[in-house]
Parts: sequence; structure tokens; C-alpha cells
Amino acid sequence: MTDPRVTIIITQRERFGMTEESLESLYAHTTGMDVIYVDGNSPPRVAEVLRREADTRGFRLIRKERFLTPNQARNIGVAEAKTDYVVFIDNDVLFTDNWLEPLVACADETGADIVAPLTCQGMPAHTEIHHAGGDYAEGGDMAGFFEGNPELGRAFDEVMHGHAEKVSDWQDRLERKETGMCEFHCALARRSVFDKVGPLDEKLMSTKEHIDFSMSVRQAGGTVWFEPASVVTYVFPCRARPMNREDWPFFALRWSDAYGTRSLEHFIAKWGLRTKPDYVQSKKGIYAMRRMQGMLVPLMRGVPVIGKNDKLARKLARASMFPERLVNAAMVRRQDRHMS
Repeated sequence: MTDPRVTIIITQRERFGMTEESLESLYAHTTGMDVIYVDGNSPPRVAEVLRREADTRGFRLIRKERFLTPNQARNIGVAEAKTDYVVFIDNDVLFTDNWLEPLVACADETGADIVAPLTCQGMPAHTEIHHAGGDYAEGGDMAGFFEGNPELGRAFDEVMHGHAEKVSDWQDRLERKETGMCEFHCALARRSVFDKVGPLDEKLMSTKEHIDFSMSVRQAGGTVWFEPASVVTYVFPCRARPMNREDWPFFALRWSDAYGTRSLEHFIAKWGLRTKPDYVQSKKGIYAMRRMQGMLVPLMRGVPVIGKNDKLARKLARASMFPERLVNAAMVRRQDRHMS
């Protein structure tokens, strides 16, 4: 048997509840790869599943007794990978047959440093687009973005092609092509690219890390390609795949106001971006809404009598957002002390 050319690096996106389903999907649709699973303080039930699966399937399990930000976990995995390519995978992704081979073929044939698949979202799997490539330069002027003077502000405008549209409506537009950015739900990268750009930026604690990586590679003379022959699906928390309560602490930290604000402010300053005046504040509103939908609404649905009325449950969840913000801030302070 030939040595694998690819190491799959699995990290935890925002919850733990899909760990087993995602692993089963990976191994049902993939062969000929090394696997490194970076586990950041998963709850006991999930930790036991991972230990059992690692023993059975023979992948390497790296356990840390604290929550990890996505880039912290990815850097741990990259440091241990020895193959030509690495593929970053979130722990809530489902796969299709022959998803890996097209990514490798695209990199081999184009010389790409990063290759992004067609990433779908939600259930039923593989039907609705999350990301079919994307750009971040205003007007799509990628060359001008890097040639401009960052002191004057690079015009930043994030665009995810095909987002929330049906795959069936995009069949005539799905072709291999160079693009601006990947998504870390699933992305192949040359192992050697990290010798050029260094490790992933751990100051990006919860957001925009995929764009930062794509920008760094592009600035270093590399390319990012989109390969739609590879199809995967990211499954966000929903009625079909709800979060477990044991997921809530990690989810709340990942989408905390503090982590989001720190990440965005660092990202903007690092690249000299020119954004809308309310850009950071509007994103904070999105994080708060994620926590409300992911935790507060399910919590209120569990309240006797009240929970039977979905409209009332949502109203109470919204009314609980102020104390939730205080709890969330206290959680971040505790995690900061744990990491220092």
C-alpha cells in the first residue's frame, strides 16, 4: 500500500453532538487518508466515543482539557501532519462518495494551495448551498485589493457565492475555477503553504479565520480554487439535528460577543480594511441571535405550559438575552483566566 497523501484534521466547530454521525459519514465515504482528531474538552460521553472510535479506526486523537478556538485546534493538527496535503474538517460535516479525490486532483492539476469543495448546509444534506467559492474585495477586484494602500483602507465586501440557493438551480454554474476564499467547514491545503505563511492566526478566535488564511495565501503568491465535484454538507443546529445541553458552554464561548469583537477588530486592523461604520456592532447582533436561537429558545421550550406555545417561548427567550449577555461575559473572563 502507498502512503497516504492526505491528512484529515478534524476540529470542533461549535458543538459536540454530531461527533459520531460525522465520523461515521467520513469513514463510509473516504479511504486512503490519515486522520488527526483534535478534541478540545468534549464532555465525558463524547470523549468516550472518540476514544472508542480512535481505537477501532486507528486515527490519532489529541485531547486538550480546555476548550480550543478553531485556529488553535487546527494548528495543533497541522503541526502533527506529515502528508503532502491536509484537509480541515469541522465535526458537524456529512460527506458524499468521492468527495476527497477531486480536491486532491484539483490541487495536483492546477497547483492550487487551497481547494474548496461545494459546501452545502442544513438538512436534507447536499441540497442547499452554503458556499460555492467567494470573494472579499469590493467589486470582485482581487488584484486591486492587494495592490491598494492598506493605510487608506482596503475596501472589504464578503460575498459567498450561491449562499442559501438550491444546488439544483446551480448545476450550469458549478465548474472548477479560481476563487477568492475557502470555508473551514471543509478545505484542502498544501502542507508546504504553512512554511510560507506560518501558522493560522490564533488572534482570530471565532470568525473570519477562513478569509484571513485565504488572504495570506493569496498575498504570498498562492491560489485558491473551487472544486464542485467534491460535495459536503455542514449541519448547523436545527430541529433535525438540535444541540444537546452539554454543547451549550462551548457554543456560548465560540459565539460570545467578546470573541467575535476581538476577532473582527484584529482582522480589520491586520489587513487595513475599510468596512461599514456599524460592521462590528452588526456582527455582534448576529452572535447574540445565534445564542438565543441555539440555547435560550430550546431552554424556554422546556418550561412546562409556556414551552407548548412557541411564540411565547421565543418572546421569553428574547427577554432573557440581557442576563444571558452578562453570563456570557463572565464565561469569557473565566476562560481567559484558564488560558493565561
